[in-house]
Amino acid sequence: MHAPPVPWKVLSSSVGVGILTPGWTLDIVYPHSENSRSFVVDVVFDSSFAAIPVVHLGLTGFDIDRRESARITLKAENITVSGFQAVISTWNASRLFAVEFHWLAIGA
Repeated sequence: MHAPPVPWKVLSSSVGVGILTPGWTLDIVYPHSENSRSFVVDVVFDSSFAAIPVVHLGLTGFDIDRRESARITLKAENITVSGFQAVISTWNASRLFAVEFHWLAIGA
């Protein structure tokens, strides 16, 4: 009654987005606003997993206005067997011009 073992699958890549990416607005600060601003990157795996994988993100670079604090978060959300969304956020007067990150997905 043992199921045959399923081999692990590992996928990874690097992503770079910024002011030349359509829809990028993290370089714009709205007056009198302390609200968070986000940009979503849809990542599609080259091949699907059999089950939802674990996704790890690593911030590898950014270009940010030095006049304000460097406020940035990077999260993996809406993870499925075929991809996920990387959500880049900043807040207050921080202005992000570009972000680079690496992702790693591990599963069956």
